[in-house]
Amino acid sequence: MKWFNLDTSKLVTQLDTSLEQGLSTQEAQARLQKYGANELAEAVQMSTLMLFLVQFKNPMLVILAVGGVLSGFGGHMVDAIAILVIVVANALITFIQELGAKKSLDSLREMGAPNAVVLRSGSWEKLPVKHLVPGDVIKLNTGDVVGADVRMLNTNQLQIDESALTGESEPVEKSIDTLHAPELGIGDRINMCFMSTIVAAGNGTGVVVSTGMDTEVGHIANLMQTAESVETPMQRRLNTLSHALIGVAVAAVAIVVGIGLSNGADWLEMLQTGISLCVAAIPEGLPTIVTIVLTMGAKQMASGNARVRQLASVETLGSTTVICSDKTGTLTQNQMQVVAYWSGGSTFDVTGQGFEPVGRFLDTQGEELDLEQTPQLKYGLIISAICNDAQLQEKDGRYSVQGNPTEGALVVAGTKVGIYREALYDEGFELLKSFPFDSKRKMASSIIRGPLGRHWLIAKGAPDVLLGRSNKVYWNDEAQALTPEFEQKIHLGIEAFGKRALRTLALAFVEITEADIDKPQEEHEKDLTFLAMHGIIDPPRPEVVEAVAQCADAGIRTVMITGDHAATAQAIAEELGIRRNDDELVITGPQLEEISDRKLRELVPKTSVFARVSPEHKQRIVKALQATNEVVAMTGDGVNDAPALRNADIGVAMGIAGTQVAKDSADLVLLDDNFSTIVSAVREGRRIYDNIRKYLRAGLTANVSEVSCVLFAFLLMANDPLVPLTALMILWINLLADAMPSLCLGWEKQEADLMSRKPRKRDESFFADGLGARILVRGLIHGYIIYALFDLVLSRGGSYAYAQTIAFLSLIFIQNFHLLDARSFKSIYRLNPFENKLLITVLFAATGVSIALIYSPLGNLILGTVPVSGKHLLMTIAIAAMPTFILSGIKELFGFKWL
Repeated sequence: MKWFNLDTSKLVTQLDTSLEQGLSTQEAQARLQKYGANELAEAVQMSTLMLFLVQFKNPMLVILAVGGVLSGFGGHMVDAIAILVIVVANALITFIQELGAKKSLDSLREMGAPNAVVLRSGSWEKLPVKHLVPGDVIKLNTGDVVGADVRMLNTNQLQIDESALTGESEPVEKSIDTLHAPELGIGDRINMCFMSTIVAAGNGTGVVVSTGMDTEVGHIANLMQTAESVETPMQRRLNTLSHALIGVAVAAVAIVVGIGLSNGADWLEMLQTGISLCVAAIPEGLPTIVTIVLTMGAKQMASGNARVRQLASVETLGSTTVICSDKTGTLTQNQMQVVAYWSGGSTFDVTGQGFEPVGRFLDTQGEELDLEQTPQLKYGLIISAICNDAQLQEKDGRYSVQGNPTEGALVVAGTKVGIYREALYDEGFELLKSFPFDSKRKMASSIIRGPLGRHWLIAKGAPDVLLGRSNKVYWNDEAQALTPEFEQKIHLGIEAFGKRALRTLALAFVEITEADIDKPQEEHEKDLTFLAMHGIIDPPRPEVVEAVAQCADAGIRTVMITGDHAATAQAIAEELGIRRNDDELVITGPQLEEISDRKLRELVPKTSVFARVSPEHKQRIVKALQATNEVVAMTGDGVNDAPALRNADIGVAMGIAGTQVAKDSADLVLLDDNFSTIVSAVREGRRIYDNIRKYLRAGLTANVSEVSCVLFAFLLMANDPLVPLTALMILWINLLADAMPSLCLGWEKQEADLMSRKPRKRDESFFADGLGARILVRGLIHGYIIYALFDLVLSRGGSYAYAQTIAFLSLIFIQNFHLLDARSFKSIYRLNPFENKLLITVLFAATGVSIALIYSPLGNLILGTVPVSGKHLLMTIAIAAMPTFILSGIKELFGFKWL
């Protein structure tokens, strides 16, 4: 139902209510049963138990669990218990991390006002908002949170802050006029008030037309609940890797078991060999280590004022190609500010940030103005301070405005140069009468008495309105007749402010006699002297220009998506460097309605600004970008941003100015509301991704080494192949001897070219840029060396256990040297080997424990090792060092990426 199109009589008929009596108590109860409580439905949440069980869907954990069960049936209980403990530990760690991030839509449910003043059976009473029903007549007063969607019946200077819902930074003045346009956006329905918005000024009465999930906020809640969960690039890559590793494991087992059985080997022995190969092929520690590395990154980001709610999003920022940013409160400060002042043909710039009362007025040469030598500025600021109801407040070092933000901007402007309303009253100024602003007059005025007893009418309003009521202009420090030439100059000033997307508020005055004070308003507001104009804007955050430029250098495009007007959005986008040339498009919400999804996919690559958009539009834009293979980050702070935050690859909410709904819908929350913090988070995300790839290089090279040494044994040892490594030896290396030092790669510093690279493509593999070939080549070489040492010991009369121990040691030391090389995508020759002190410490500790186990009875029992001679230990270390230094040397000389 388009309630904004109905006049009062049709509205009353449609809702079957009475404007004088309201609903009866009985009728209200019946409607409460029919429509339900005025609350937002909560999405179905996954239970804690189900969240834990879901972790076991990881394919690698499934394969390991099967291997553990088969080990138990084969009589190898120690192996079985160890493998199953590892499976549960991996699932438990991931479960704990996800449990901490799990949240519902409670905050959206709590956004409504707790109570409302309702007309029931002819009496006004205060009732819980959840008891409101369609047809209820309610009152709205300054400071109230609107409890439902309401069609206004009467208003008294009623202004509603809809910024959280529409993105519009300026409060909207409401009227009761019937609107005849068949389609209007939320921000243009000026006879409607919406659930969760705030009464900024004035009061009014209206009738409830929608409650609960039928409200505009309820519609947004439904979009959030039905939004598809977007799989992050990291999750896609890990899933692809998991399936690939399972395929490798199955193929390796099939080859080895086939060879063994064809040579008459015992099937139980082959079963145990197959389990060993499964354990070797699968990096058991991968899910745990990725979770730990992401957690470390999340903590690092938190120290940089970016709090992560979904762990996978830590890496996603690093692969972001487009940042879709809301304007109000994200790129701008959501604090109206006077940035320019025009009077007498001169424009003065005003410095400062937001509502903080610190700044200066500068002339055209950039010199600070002397207030006493600039009467047109002093008089204008006095008028602005007295003809004003806003209050500047300070709490914990943060400034805010109570009242209309535009009036607050005028208060702040005067305070910057020492003009305070209270101080003016102390000097002898006295406010005698006020005529408040209304939408028909588009102005406000007050009658004051000056310190010398003279009386003045002072006014502020739209420039064209005050100009039409003026017959003089203040020019060259005196009032002069308003000639056509002066009018032209004033219009040039208005146009100049318009080109800067500044909202203009003009000032005027006229001296009156004491006898004139009680005349009607319309007799006062004429024959004015046009004094000045304020240029007002919700200014960009000062750090955003550099942040946008850094994003561009990193190959990341910034797109503005806002509910504000196109002209304002375009001006801000150009000032910030988001829109760099005239070829980049600015598309509005009504235009989006006419564009098909297919056409939108063609337009999004060349569009830098989307203005006057609705929540549904934001979702369409995000999906269109994703359809063109972009990795999309969406920033925002309002309720209207929540659905798009959920649909984006990574949603980024503002932590200070952001609504709780936006925070709960986001993957990342900026604790300082600083757009530039995103750049730091992108840098950290890229570093983390690099370090995960370094870990994969180290870990998967070890896996290839383990699998290939067994394969070499079965292919080259004729009819009597022996397994060089036991399953528990492999587990020990994969989870402790190699995994613990590899984890320290998470502390590696960023590569020098980190922020000059282009973003990764959405479908780019972990193994891009030759990494897969490098893992395979080095792994095979390492595996052959391990097999060769194993075979050498056997050929010289060594025992099977001694040969396995040598193979075990050679794998550990080969991996140790390879790990030092894996610290960079270049080579070991370009690194300071002792720069990552944590890695060196853990490397020595893990290796020391492994060697100690070889020489202890307990280690011999568990791992099946035997003590080796010192000579053979040193020989193994020397041989293990050779592949890394030789292969890295060849890579340095010839630049082979695959080596």
